[in-house]
Order: sequence, then C-alpha cells, then structure tokens
Amino acid sequence: MSEARLPLTGIKVIEIGQALAGPLSGVILADLGADVIKIEKPDGGDDARLWGPMATADASLMFNATNRSKKSVVLDLKSPDDLAKLNALIQDADICIQNLRPGVAEKSGFGPKDLMAVNPRLIYCVISAFGEEGPLKYHPGMDPLAQAYGGVMTLTGRADDPPTFCAPAINDTATGMWAVIGALAALEERRHTGKGKVIGTSLFESAVHWVSGPLNAYNYTGTETVRTGAASANLVPYQVFDTADRPICIAAGNNRLFLKFAKVVGKPEWCDDPRFNQPAARFENRETLLPMIAEVFLTDTCDNWIAKIESVGVPCSPVNDIAALSKTEQLAATNMVQAVPDRDFRVTSLPITLDGQRPKLRFPSPALGEHTEEVLSGLSAAKAAE
Repeated sequence: MSEARLPLTGIKVIEIGQALAGPLSGVILADLGADVIKIEKPDGGDDARLWGPMATADASLMFNATNRSKKSVVLDLKSPDDLAKLNALIQDADICIQNLRPGVAEKSGFGPKDLMAVNPRLIYCVISAFGEEGPLKYHPGMDPLAQAYGGVMTLTGRADDPPTFCAPAINDTATGMWAVIGALAALEERRHTGKGKVIGTSLFESAVHWVSGPLNAYNYTGTETVRTGAASANLVPYQVFDTADRPICIAAGNNRLFLKFAKVVGKPEWCDDPRFNQPAARFENRETLLPMIAEVFLTDTCDNWIAKIESVGVPCSPVNDIAALSKTEQLAATNMVQAVPDRDFRVTSLPITLDGQRPKLRFPSPALGEHTEEVLSGLSAAKAAE
C-alpha cells in the first residue's frame, strides 16, 4: 500500500503524550498516514524511552513500537517561547492528543480552551486517568490502578485468587483506541460544521466498559459475578481443560455445538441427559459436568482432540504461550508482525486491513528531538512567506 493511498494522508496531529495511551493513539493515526509530531520534554523526553529492554541507543523496544512513523520535537512547554512555538504548530493542526497528568495542560496554557482559541477547527483529545468529572478528576493513574479501581482485578483469575492483574495493558490500549474513534468521528463532523471538538476519554471509563456485563448484571440483580478462572461464568463448556500434554480451550457457545461436542468426545449419552442437554441445565449442573469433561480430555493429546472437535465444527484452540504464538502459521499469514524500517527488530502492527492490505510501518521511531529543527524551521519559512 503506497503512502498516497493511506486514508489519513494530509492530516496533521500534535501528540503531547507520555507512556502508552496517548502515544498509542498517535501511532494508530501515524500508521494510517497522518503526519504525527510528537512533543517531548527536554529532560529525557517521553518516560517510555527507558521502559524495558533497550532496542536503540536512546529508546526501549516499547517506545520504538508505539512511536514509529512520528517526528520528535523537543519543547519546554513551561517556557513562553516554546509555548508560542506549540501555538504556531497548532494553527494548521487537525488533531491534538494530550495525556499528561490532569490539570497540567490547563495550568501551563495548552489546555483545550487555549489551543482551540488558536485554531477553532482543532480536535483536542484529552486522555486522563479517571475522566473529566468527579472527585478523582485530578488523580493520576496508570493501567493497573484502572484495573484495580474499575473492578477488572476482581474478575480475573479463580475464585480463591487474590485480586489479579491482567498482564496486557488493556486500559491503556482501549483508551488509545477510544480516543482515535472520537477523533475520527469529530473529523467527519467537522466536514459539516467547520468546527473542532474536545474529545474526552479515560483509563477508568475504559475499565468500566470492559466490565459492563458484570456491572449491568449487578445493577439488575444485585448479585456479584463470581470469578471462574479460565471458564465462562455463564456458558458450559466454555473454558480451558488440561489434556494429556497441554491445555485446550473449548467454546461450545450454544446447544447445537454442545450436542456435537458430546458426540465427538464419545459421550453421546449427555445429549439425552436432562442435567446436560440444555444450556440452563448445564449451568445448574456445571459442578457435575465439568469434572466429567476434564476426565475425558486427559485421555488424549491436545492436537488429537483439536482434530476431532474441529471436524464437527465446534470452536476450539490450543492454549499458546507467547513463544508458541510467535511461531504460528496464522500469525505469519496475517503479517501482524512487521520489520521496523532501518532497524534490526520487528514489532506488531495495526490489527486492521484496508482493502486486504495491512498498513506498513512507514519509518522508525525518532531519536529525541530528531525533527525539532526541521519542523520549527518550517514554521519560520511559513511565517516569512506571509
């Protein structure tokens, strides 16, 4: 896919972002063709440059993965001169992404009202920890805090486990995506109104969205969802089982699939057993049925079970660790992991395709301040031409 075909070519984005949620929003827009200028502080830039194993001289693998295809401009936004340079960059920008500690941007003069006064067509995305209202409005936050406060930790793991952290940064990732969705919706609206808009989202709101099912159920019934480990709280069998060699995941999500499943694992009598032959009955009798299924699975290997179960159309999968995932034919076929241009490592790319083509990584993440002179000299040239 050539860059000219990328859908956001010509869109200018200013990212005043740190760590993960803000930069994730920026990298999505960059991979889709936007010109993303990342504003970094003079003393070390984005903190994520030093998070985890270093992939380049001044940046971690994480930073390289989430800041590819961007330009880095160093500005001290506490300085009036550098704030004026930011305002100049904003004059023809389409989107601004900001995920600094709540209140910092407003106090320093680059909050939504400030920058939209400079450019009324600007779409300003505010990414915060707990949202724009409420007693925690000004609290800082990171992904595990959102998982804790938002209830995610109490739904992850087995019933007798302590509160359990979901390893992927699910709230940072989701919040970055929600910000992009809001920005793109505002871009479309701007075509009709000519006006920008403030988009707000937060890690807390993303966490609440993840637990919307249990929260809705509690608000309706007054009963809390019980943790069930690697099993569905409602569907049976819809979980992980051990086999003779490694775990398997089964998702018999409706009655037709369960009846096929019962027959293919050699238990056709379950199809006529009133304890098991309807979803509600299986739910009520799960403590009886699940040990019976577990015993059956131990009699053969994961691969053999998958061959049998897939042959009748029941969804199932091996439980891959990250090493196994990295070697799968499916991952290779989707081209989800791509080589970073001019680097000797690969990173995951966007989980979307456009006309069957996955957007390619355009160029590597920038060194701190790599594009400061280029971008700011462009402002000077533009001013001189006026």
